[in-house]
Order: sequence, then C-alpha cells, then structure tokens
Amino acid sequence: MIGMEDKFEIRLSLFEGPFDLLLFFIERDELDIHDIPIAKITNDFLDYIHQLDHLNLEVASEFILVAAKLMRIKAKMLLPRPQLDEEGNEIDPRDELVKHLLEYKRYKEVVTQMAEMEKLRLEKEKRGNLFSEIKKLSESVNVEAELQNLDLYKLLKVYQNVLNRYEIEKKRPIHTVVQYPYTIQDQKIYILGKLKGKKKVSFMDIIQMMPSKIAVIYNFLAILELLQLQSIHIQVGIGFNNFWVDYVEQVQAA
Repeated sequence: MIGMEDKFEIRLSLFEGPFDLLLFFIERDELDIHDIPIAKITNDFLDYIHQLDHLNLEVASEFILVAAKLMRIKAKMLLPRPQLDEEGNEIDPRDELVKHLLEYKRYKEVVTQMAEMEKLRLEKEKRGNLFSEIKKLSESVNVEAELQNLDLYKLLKVYQNVLNRYEIEKKRPIHTVVQYPYTIQDQKIYILGKLKGKKKVSFMDIIQMMPSKIAVIYNFLAILELLQLQSIHIQVGIGFNNFWVDYVEQVQAA
C-alpha cells in the first residue's frame, strides 16, 4: 500500500509539453491560474525534471526552457524593488506565464472538442472491408513492370536523396542536459554556515570556493531568499562592486 507521504511518479508520455504539465499541477492542487504560487509550482516542475533524470529519460529542450523561465520569475518576485509600467503600476512577473497558460488551455479545450467530433464522425462513417481494399490495390500494381523501367539514373537519384537525408541528420542539433550539483536550499545552509562566528561576510568570500557561473547564480538566489525570510542583512559597498552579508539574531519569545 502506498503511504500518503510517498511521492507520485510522472511519466513523460502523459504530457504533451511543459504547459500541459503546469496545467496538471494547477488542476491537481486546485490553484487559481490568475494568482499562481510561483515557488510551489516551480518546485513541482523541477522535481518532475529530476525524476526524468533518475529514470534516464531525455529531457526535451522546451521543458528546460520553461524551467528557466520559472526560475527567472521566482527571482524577480524575490527582488525588493518591483518593476513598474509607464503608468506607474507594479508589473506582476507572472503575467506572461498566465497569458501563455490561458492560451494553451483554450487550445487544449478546442483540440479535445475536435477529437470528440472526430470520434463521433468515425462512428457514423465506417470504413469498408480493409482487407479487400488492400488486396484490390495490390492487384492493380504491377511490380515487375516497375522494375523493367528502372535505370542507372533513377538509382543514382535515390542514392543522392539518401545521402542528402544523411547530411541533414548529421547537422541536426543535439540537446545535452547538465545536472548541476546545487540547490537553493543547500546554498542557504552553506551561506549561514559561513556566517557562524563572523560579524559579516562579503559576497566575494562566499563565492570564492565555487567561482563557476551557475554556482554564483545559486548563491545569489539563496541570499535573496534568506533576505526575504529576514534571516540576514546586506550592506552595499561604495561603487556597488561588492556587498556584505550579516546574520540576523533571532529573538526568542518570552
């Protein structure tokens, strides 16, 4: 018997694309599509991609692209200063995602209706005896006559077409998915560990042990989350070339 805390397993064949997967999460958890909890749906989406990696399934490029967009929206919502439009109104970073989801949902509903119409039509207009049709077609085709008209030019033409298709296949782009050994939760623990026993630590000191570009991004997102949770303070240096992080002491309740 499966426990309530066991994670469900998702197969790629159940979903036609990343927006299909996002709609599944929204309908499953009964979320408001106009007010999506971006942190939760991002975590669910990334968990799904990680499950595909454990199953040794290739992750399509469109899933990676949508995952990157979700991370970008999440980072924008963590920033303390919101973006404003020309009229001074705050721009919700989720607006574009909601628009695409609504369009995809309408498209999916139309496709479902057309599939039902096709099903009803096939039930009304049945095909004849398929075996008889195939037999009649085979009798009308004289294979030996076709072989008599075969010459060297036609063979070379077919050979050239095969070579052209081979060259096209060789030039087809190959997508490689790299699994990075970082998570925002782990980097939050790493940053808090660096702050133990110290008054403050510079951002350059935090990233010097992991100077790669992706590690810097994860550390920066971890600092934004800690800042939102009010677990740390930041102090910006002159010229904005660096900033320092200091730990916020938690006040114990009486």
